[in-house]
Formats: sequence, C-alpha cells, structure tokens
Amino acid sequence: MTTRLGVNIDHVATLRQVRQGHDPEPIAAALIAQSAGASGIMAHLRADRQHIQDRDARLLKEVLSVPLNVACAASPDAMESVIPVKPHWVTLVPENRDELIAPGGLDVVFLQAHLRQFIRELHTTDIRVCLFIDPQTEQVKMVSRLEADAVELNTGHYSNLPEGADATQELDRLRESSKLASRLGLRVSAGRGLTLRNAAPVAALPEIDELNIGHSIVARAMLIGMERAVQEMLGVIREGQA
Repeated sequence: MTTRLGVNIDHVATLRQVRQGHDPEPIAAALIAQSAGASGIMAHLRADRQHIQDRDARLLKEVLSVPLNVACAASPDAMESVIPVKPHWVTLVPENRDELIAPGGLDVVFLQAHLRQFIRELHTTDIRVCLFIDPQTEQVKMVSRLEADAVELNTGHYSNLPEGADATQELDRLRESSKLASRLGLRVSAGRGLTLRNAAPVAALPEIDELNIGHSIVARAMLIGMERAVQEMLGVIREGQA
C-alpha cells in the first residue's frame, strides 16, 4: 500500500489573516497541492477562526476533486458550521483558544460519552469521522468502540525529539497503535510536526494509509512554491516505502 499525502492548508490562511485581506488565497493553494499529487486536503475550522474561515471550507468542498477533511472541535457550534459543508471527513481534535495547536490528542477514553453524540450526528449526515489521538492502546480501542471510521495518530512526540535522538520508542508506539487500529477495521493516518527530515520512517509503517502534513509544506512553499513543496514531500514518502 502506498502512503498518501493529505496537505493541510491552515497556514496559508494564517498568513492571509495577518492583514485580514484576500491574499494568499488558501483555495488556490489547495488546488495547486491537488494538482501536484496530494490525495486529500485538510483544513482546521477553529472556533476562533484564527486561520480557515467558513467561506474557505465551503469553497474547498465545491472546487476540490480529492477528499476534503475538516478538523474541528467536538462542539455544537462546530457541528453547526461543518455539517452544512458536507466534507468527506471530519476529524475531531482537541482545541484550546489559548493555543494555536494543542500539544496532545483527544483523550477519547475520558471524553467517550461526549464524543459519541457527535460521531452519531456526523454519521447521520453521511460524513465519515476520524479521531485525532495519541498512539496509545486504550485510546485506539476506544476509537473502535465509539464506531468512528478512522484514527489519526499524533506524531508530535516523535517529531519533537531533539535532532540525533533515538526515535525507536516513539516509532514503536506508532507502529503498534497503527497495527491495532488496522486490525480493528479503522483507517489509519498520522500527522503533527512531520517534515522532509522525519516523515520517511512514519511513511514506512505499512498500516498507515495517509500522512497529513501542513506547516512544513507551507513553509517550504514560501521558498520554492506549493507544487514543488508537495512533490518533495511525496518523494520522501516514496523513499520511506522503498
């Protein structure tokens, strides 16, 4: 199985929101990423709308030919905004107004009763549901019990290791969690902090279907363009599976 690449365009919108203007246009960035080989586009519709806006989500769904994955909090307000868009996927993620990126995954064991109602609501509208979690056995098992469709494993701990550090333990956690999730019938993706330097070992894990990568690609795109940045990352993914 060839690992696919989902490109997160949040930080294109972050740059636009600095001036509250029109440029750069995240829809254009998504279309370029799609034409460069991205298998999906991801966008996080935060409650505070720090980057992606409601119009972005609507337009992405209208123009993309690859699946749109909208990340959001498990809240009534988020459902009110996301469900009308009808994305192919909704990924439920932790969200804190004081943090642009929450450090960990959802604690789906603790939040199981809360999450169950939102998973059912999304399923009734034919939207598939992914839960963003840390690579821990009890978390993966609970995702299956909640009848979500997929799991996205948080690679943040792996990605944040100091340069030259032994990554064996973190890769083993990702390996075992991805194997378990696959055995339980869940689609498996992974993401958080992956770059050209560290993505290949994660892409090499056979059960991982897709890597979701945003900041690294957008940062690289500022220097060499979105098309080349996406193609570079796809090259690293293929090398990891060679």
